[in-house]
Amino acid sequence: MALYVIGDTHFSEGCDKPMDVFGGAWTGYRDKLVESLSVLQPEDVLVLAGDFSWGMSLKEALPDFRLLDSFPGKKLLIKGNHDYWWETVSKMKRFFAENTIETIDFLHNSCYFYKGVALCGTRGWFYDKNDPAAGDDKIFKRELIRLEASLKCAVDQGAEEIDCFLHYPPVFAGTEVPQITEILSRYPVRRVFYGHLHGDSLRGAFSGTRNGIYYSVVSADALRFRPIQIRE
Repeated sequence: MALYVIGDTHFSEGCDKPMDVFGGAWTGYRDKLVESLSVLQPEDVLVLAGDFSWGMSLKEALPDFRLLDSFPGKKLLIKGNHDYWWETVSKMKRFFAENTIETIDFLHNSCYFYKGVALCGTRGWFYDKNDPAAGDDKIFKRELIRLEASLKCAVDQGAEEIDCFLHYPPVFAGTEVPQITEILSRYPVRRVFYGHLHGDSLRGAFSGTRNGIYYSVVSADALRFRPIQIRE
């Protein structure tokens, strides 16, 4: 039994948008991912830290869900900024039931326990009122609420240790998103895994301990398209 994580798989089984167009590390990425996911065992758990599929709808992402579902183990998804297929959890679960997708679930205002350790997560955000590209304050505040809801869900169920999964980096290039790190500090969060960063931006990725919490980047290209085992 093992717990794995990887982010930004960007599968495109149902649409013509493969990441190979970026060349470099992404060349042949789909085959690399399929090979690495083949090591999963039925008792394993895999967390996917956002940007799972390029599908624009649940229907268009269905071939990607079927591919992921074909591998052994439990898979937990959090939302990434490119997961345009994402709907309400109830609608997604109904879609899965209708299409016999049996091994995939979501971390969204919720938690999942792995050997007594709570797994929590949400997309996160990098809101900066001085940066128009960062989005708006409403989205940022909504993500703060979702993060706290996930962490509170864990504590309410007796969690004494939490692994948290975000899509956006809460710490980057020597700076941090203080509203997010403050929430993390109020709960028994021991480790945070995040994705989103690729290529040159990985130079600013922070992997290490900050204020008692360990952070690690898990974008697919940062991991050479192999999920890392984070717990036995």
